[in-house]
Amino acid sequence: MLKKQTVWLLTMLSLMIVLSVYYMTSPDNEDLAYINEGQGNGNEAVPTDSDTTDSDGNAEVDDISNVGQDQLFTTIRMELQDERDMEKERLTDIVASSSSTPAEKDKALEAIDSIEDRSSKEKILEESIIASANYEDVLVRSEEDSVTVQVKVEESLPKSDAVSIIQMVKDELGDKKVNVSYVPSETQAETENNETEGSETENTETESNQ
Repeated sequence: MLKKQTVWLLTMLSLMIVLSVYYMTSPDNEDLAYINEGQGNGNEAVPTDSDTTDSDGNAEVDDISNVGQDQLFTTIRMELQDERDMEKERLTDIVASSSSTPAEKDKALEAIDSIEDRSSKEKILEESIIASANYEDVLVRSEEDSVTVQVKVEESLPKSDAVSIIQMVKDELGDKKVNVSYVPSETQAETENNETEGSETENTETESNQ
């Protein structure tokens, strides 16, 4: 019995020595294959491409807070479009699934139509609002019970303009709660010595209630 324990201990010691030598001699970069998924919680993903890599092949990703005001609306639109495309893909899978009931398929088709109709009306509203006062850009995001409108202007947005925008939204989308805010243009932000840096939106505190 004692002999068996001795053999077992010697075997374990030999294995520990082999493992110690392996870890001491293995390259450091082989131990960096895992990235903690929790580090990304709450942060928006920023896409990268081959033009944003350094000489070592590592991705150089700019913080999304550094996105200029001129790129802000474009970035939000892309993220919103990606979210809706994913939802439409999920609904399409339901329609195509043989395990889905007719009622489930009809509901999924209605949801797809609703997403497409919402996107179309948002686009129409953006173009109409821009044309109404020659704004630099307008971003409209419609939810089930509310609508958010952000207007890019060189200076502050007059309250009368906000009231007019609210009415345009109600005419197009019905009696929903409308939140209107404005974003200073890139040139205006520079002339104010970046006083608005770090804040994407300045609210006009103008809301419509049902």
